[in-house]
Amino acid sequence: MFSRLRSDVQCILDRDPAARSRWEVLTCYPGLHALVLHRLAHACWGWGLRWLGRFISNLSRWLTGIEIHPAAKIGERVFFDHAMGVVVGETAEIGDGCTIYQGVTLGGTSLYKGTKRHPTLGRDVVIGAGAKVLGGFTVGDGAKVGSNAVVTKPVPAGATAVGNPARIIQAESDAKREEAASKMGFSAYGVTQNDDPLSQAMRGLIDSAAGQEHQIALLWQAIEKLSTSQASPQDCVPSDAARQEHFEAARINQLLD
Repeated sequence: MFSRLRSDVQCILDRDPAARSRWEVLTCYPGLHALVLHRLAHACWGWGLRWLGRFISNLSRWLTGIEIHPAAKIGERVFFDHAMGVVVGETAEIGDGCTIYQGVTLGGTSLYKGTKRHPTLGRDVVIGAGAKVLGGFTVGDGAKVGSNAVVTKPVPAGATAVGNPARIIQAESDAKREEAASKMGFSAYGVTQNDDPLSQAMRGLIDSAAGQEHQIALLWQAIEKLSTSQASPQDCVPSDAARQEHFEAARINQLLD
């Protein structure tokens, strides 16, 4: 028990730059208190003391602002950062090393008892502030869910989900950014300014429109030269005029799906 508590304290020191000492983490971090109380409530639930487990869970909610159903399964080195308003449902599972910020809901969309109604988080998943992960699916290892995202379908390992409804950004398309972020340290809140697929699509459309304007201007220059000279069309076309289409419509459509 004490070795697990030491591991929980150390993971907070590693991930939160505001944490200054182990004593501060032990006495002032409600996420840690909620974890300790949940383990007690979960043990009672497993022993068949269902009412006592629910009572401890409710007491933890009053004290910490974090509501975790006693049947939920939580791994090691899980960090609830700030975490006010976090709700973790009955059949939810949280893997080792996950980080969950304030206002997160790991909820269900089904009313049938005895079914897997809540999500399963793999290892080292980051769920940003205010995100809602709803349903009995899996969020893969190392995935990130951006702040205020609403996720209703599986997230592949290493991918990022942002927006409402959430859109999936595959890890391979963002590898360079992730490599740079890892050099700077832990990526807080599970999202960076380049993650939003709608913003990427808009940037692509703007770049395409600007390129078209440039090409139209070059064509007019070529027409004017032809009208005032006897040169061949090939001689009048500027060297930077496009000879083929470069607009990536499929890429933009993928971002918007």
